[in-house]
Amino acid sequence: MSLALWLSLLTASAVISLTPGAGAINTMSNALTVGWRRSIWGVLGQQLALLVHIVIVAAGVGVLVAGSPLLFNAIRTIGAAYLVYLGVRLILAKPALETDDSLAAARSGESAWSILRRGFWVNLLNPKAIVFFLAFIPQFIRVNEPLLPQYLVLTLTVVSVDVAVMWFFFAAAAKPFRRYVATVRGQRILNSVFGALFIVVAGLLLLMH
Repeated sequence: MSLALWLSLLTASAVISLTPGAGAINTMSNALTVGWRRSIWGVLGQQLALLVHIVIVAAGVGVLVAGSPLLFNAIRTIGAAYLVYLGVRLILAKPALETDDSLAAARSGESAWSILRRGFWVNLLNPKAIVFFLAFIPQFIRVNEPLLPQYLVLTLTVVSVDVAVMWFFFAAAAKPFRRYVATVRGQRILNSVFGALFIVVAGLLLLMH
């Protein structure tokens, strides 16, 4: 991959990652509930799903998903339902008591595996990501050159940029709101806001074609 093409890929990846979506909401929500450092597990889970999407497109399965309205709508509906579930669960979550010890316990209560798994499903159950990569990836792949090195460069670039944006931008952006997590009322408000955002994204996933 030429330097000019790679710089275009880098720029495109940054713009895509900075576009707010379910992944960004999940990252900010994690940063508020489990802390900035532990929110990396959710980001890594999202990257695993991203890798699956790239492999699906590279294997040609993405063409099947894009060309089958029934399959596409089925995955889209499941993805939207999962986001609604996350949103409702967040809205109904019981706030921690207003003590540092109980708050710390609440933040450390969820396992890294649980955070990673949620991030994985948030990103995986989005068929539009497969269709997007189906249109995105060919722009940076030259069929007359060895494919494996190109896919490796593309994957490393996209994943690295997304990790940086999610963790250092969206997760960090949640830091100013951490003081609200220290009170029961603040926790309820933030849980309701992020829960509602998950549900809104679910609605957009269903309405946008």
